Amino acid sequence: MLAVSDKVEPRLYGPTITKVVGDVDFIVGCGDLPYYYLEYIVSMLNKPLFYVHGNHDRPEHRTNKFIIKEPPGGVNLHARVHYVHGLIIAGFEGSHRYNRNRNYQYSQGEMWALVLKMAPVLFMNRLLYGRYLDILVTHSPPFGIHDAADRPHIGFRAFLSFMRWFKPRYLLHGHQHVYRNAEVTRSLYVQTEIINVYPWKLLNLNFPVATQS
Repeated sequence: MLAVSDKVEPRLYGPTITKVVGDVDFIVGCGDLPYYYLEYIVSMLNKPLFYVHGNHDRPEHRTNKFIIKEPPGGVNLHARVHYVHGLIIAGFEGSHRYNRNRNYQYSQGEMWALVLKMAPVLFMNRLLYGRYLDILVTHSPPFGIHDAADRPHIGFRAFLSFMRWFKPRYLLHGHQHVYRNAEVTRSLYVQTEIINVYPWKLLNLNFPVATQS
């Protein structure tokens, strides 16, 4: 899997991307990336994109006067469950609310409501497939894990309960920029490995799961 977030990487936005990335099964976008960048990656790798919006995502005005509100060719995971390569994936967009702009910003209570809204589908997955979820894709990290103290970068408390209840194998997020090698970008919470993918990571994730019927 190629996971990207928050920053345009020159090695991926150019003709060398196929040599840098190699063959992947699918692409995950964790938000705050130009839609033209995601569209380029999809077109060059010819693989499906699953993404969530970041708090800085905005419509793009193209030279043909079209207005693009979503990355072309991608599947929006926000508050939805999808199935890909025998894996169950879902996502939550946005960041903690820090100003009056309500686009892709949520209070702690609003994110709790989204988590609870998704619960029935996850319980059904448990009955049908023996597990709730494999990968949770978010823009913001969980509260107290890879987050920061300032209001825009506070993590969501609901994600902690989500991991305890639904036990995804991985939580992939962006939002928190990484400037030093010493910064922690991989953590374990209960049974979930939490990975900050900023600005991009190639992830070889192993799952002891059966193929979806």
